[in-house]
Amino acid sequence: MNSNAPSSSARGNGSTDSTAPRRNSKRPKYSRFTQQELPACKPILTPKWVIFTFFLVSLVFIPIGLVSLFASQNVVEIINQYETDCIPSDSRNDKVGFIQSSRDKTCNRTLTVPKHMKQPIYVYYQLDNFYQNHRRYVKSRSDQQLRNPGNEDDTSACKPEDTTANGMPIVPCGLIAWSLFNDTYDFSHNNRQLSINKRGISWKSDRDHKFGKNVYPKNFQNNPLVGGARLNSSKPLSEQEDLIVWMRTAALPTFRKLYGKIEVDLQAGDVITVTIQNYYNTYSFNGKKKLVLSTTSWLGGKNDFLGIAYLTVGGLCFFLALLFTIIHLVKPRQLGDPSYLSWNRNPGVHQACS
Repeated sequence: MNSNAPSSSARGNGSTDSTAPRRNSKRPKYSRFTQQELPACKPILTPKWVIFTFFLVSLVFIPIGLVSLFASQNVVEIINQYETDCIPSDSRNDKVGFIQSSRDKTCNRTLTVPKHMKQPIYVYYQLDNFYQNHRRYVKSRSDQQLRNPGNEDDTSACKPEDTTANGMPIVPCGLIAWSLFNDTYDFSHNNRQLSINKRGISWKSDRDHKFGKNVYPKNFQNNPLVGGARLNSSKPLSEQEDLIVWMRTAALPTFRKLYGKIEVDLQAGDVITVTIQNYYNTYSFNGKKKLVLSTTSWLGGKNDFLGIAYLTVGGLCFFLALLFTIIHLVKPRQLGDPSYLSWNRNPGVHQACS
């Protein structure tokens, strides 16, 4: 036997031949980050900490919920649904035929103020079952055309309301602008006209950046089929705020849009007469129309959901805190040894089996 040959014991002990080629290893370079050995906070949720956390959440959420609900309850709203009442009784079996006819569509409604309404009083129209979020409807517009007078021919995305019968471009084009809401409201109180301020009802960012100051309506609602309101061709689109409000499409099929503002106080018991021109056709798709007068609070309009949500979460946390407190006092549970949470080293009191 050659004495220079490596023995089997040397091989067994892990010795290697220095002349043998080394294999490339895919083992990553050691670092505390890659081996997840960086210092970390590992809180142990003891029963006392859990109970304290639930009590703290309830202590914060319940007052917020009460304040939010109180603010919402202070908002005064008057809601009047009129799409059926504004149809003459002899035409209610053919509502679509009436709304498409040339008959007089004037409708008078009476509203009674339930509580003192402090100015400004916001006037909204609400539509139900109107899907402004439909993909084809949302895409039927040209933002370039709305901003720049040089892009009035950019109507490729506006079909079927892109050009007139003789091929002239429609400004503004598209289904959104074409279906502009066209019911009108006139208010009177004690036989005196209540003026409606329609300035500043749209977003300032929309007026300044989305609708051009040099873009004027052209060939709008000139086709045989008219979808909604007509626009003043002598005013630029940046000043046509009804259009700007309408073209910010709603995400849900029930939505409100701002019509204007009443800038006088109304007292409890006041009677307001509203003269409605009932032009907008919601009858073809079983839609509903409502007139809404509303005040606001520091939280915005009337919305009980936020307050109810805070109260629900806070009440649930308070109930769980009480339940865990009773369980902990009646039948406490022994906390385990936290040293066993270290998987890669033995605890000081634990001896490994030989």
